[in-house]
Amino acid sequence: MKEYLIKAYAKVNLGLDVVRRLPNGYHQVKMVMQSVGICDELILEKLESGIVLTADSREVPLDGTNLIHRAARLMQKEYGIGEGVRIHLRKNIPVAAGMAGGSTDAAAAMRGMNQLFGLNVPVERLMELGVAIGADVPYCILGGTALAEGIGEKLTALRPMPDCFILAAKPEISVSTKYVYEHLDAEGIAHHPDIHGMVEAIGEGNLSGILERMENVLEAVTVPTWPVVGMLKDRMLALGAERSLMSGSGPTVFGIFTGKEKAEAACEQLRKENLAKQVFLTVPVGAPQV
Repeated sequence: MKEYLIKAYAKVNLGLDVVRRLPNGYHQVKMVMQSVGICDELILEKLESGIVLTADSREVPLDGTNLIHRAARLMQKEYGIGEGVRIHLRKNIPVAAGMAGGSTDAAAAMRGMNQLFGLNVPVERLMELGVAIGADVPYCILGGTALAEGIGEKLTALRPMPDCFILAAKPEISVSTKYVYEHLDAEGIAHHPDIHGMVEAIGEGNLSGILERMENVLEAVTVPTWPVVGMLKDRMLALGAERSLMSGSGPTVFGIFTGKEKAEAACEQLRKENLAKQVFLTVPVGAPQV
């Protein structure tokens, strides 16, 4: 195989709880993650040596700081790959949006190199390696619907989310995950989301049970700091969403719709307004096949 194309799917958090701040500065979390149909594409091609990264977006760095580059370097080192690789990124997932764009690209690079070089590394091992790149990378390798614990690396695959439509909107602003976690009073959270109940509802295929438990404790920092996030949540509900939530540390907001026509009308209306720079109508997707 000389060339390989792989899709990197974005995620949303159906529920996000922070249990406590750890001594090392990380946070112990409990989250329900869901892959959605918004995706980047990576085209991997063998070279004689080195790593060459290109992209169709000026928003992403192309040097060694890019998580794709770091993932490729990790795979080369871990498995003694003597050849090089050229990776071209087609960027569709918004940057710095709370949708794991960088992490899912890194995960796709690892899965793609596994295929391109015929390594036959088990998914579980790729997930173990991926945590060195970022806490969301193991989940992005697994994909689908999953419970994430620890710092996000302890994963339990769940039954696929019931069918629905997801309207996602990313405002003009960018939000630093580091800033949000640094300004979160983890010990002072008075109310924690019912993540256990959500996992049970997913297991039962109960969409109503999932919706009523959708909460994200990071909103306590992001919404007051960037009010447009709260405005988008309210707008989603006004346009007919069953429930609306910020994904990750933001600023992307998503709404869950049960009817296609209502979701399409809401998407069209939101695109006419000035609250969001990018608006997507998508659906939940399952775990990748490779």
